[in-house]
Amino acid sequence: MKAFVDRHLQRFLSRKLLVWMTTTALLVANRVDGDQWVAIALAYIGSQGIADIATAWKSGKLLRKE
Repeated sequence: MKAFVDRHLQRFLSRKLLVWMTTTALLVANRVDGDQWVAIALAYIGSQGIADIATAWKSGKLLRKE
């Protein structure tokens, strides 16, 4: 079930946008404050960026500038 939802969710929204929208909704609903919102957004974006770099490096698509 998770694979089905994930596959279809990727078609419409990036995960980063989904995290941003979710944390924004929680902010509006007063479930998180501004500092927590920033921490959640930065943690996800940072971890996703590291994963993207690792994937590019492993596949040999990371270009070196010398």
